[in-house]
Amino acid sequence: MSMISFLITLKHLITSFFHSMKDKEFQGLLVLTLTTLLSGTIFYATVEGFRWVDAIYFSVTTLTTVGYGDLAPKTDLGKIFTILYLFTGLGIILGLIRKLTVTRTTKRGSGDRSEE
Repeated sequence: MSMISFLITLKHLITSFFHSMKDKEFQGLLVLTLTTLLSGTIFYATVEGFRWVDAIYFSVTTLTTVGYGDLAPKTDLGKIFTILYLFTGLGIILGLIRKLTVTRTTKRGSGDRSEE
């Protein structure tokens, strides 16, 4: 039963994502999010010496505040960058999530229940 719930939730997320793509604010937030992830990935790969897959993994887990702790910056520059990266990137990620939520809520409130 939990797999069915997951698939329904995933369908709603994907639907909201594609509906949100029509919104200029969402497009801007998406570009900022991808740019932030790319900059973090490049930084961690070059400065901290992470493999590329580890660098993107660390960037994503940092910005989503999951932070498993299996990877961590070792240099002072890496630690300072991570502090700034987290404060900046977290706001961008939250803005993107908020916009997805608003799109989904607005769509549901408009009476269009064909996606449910």
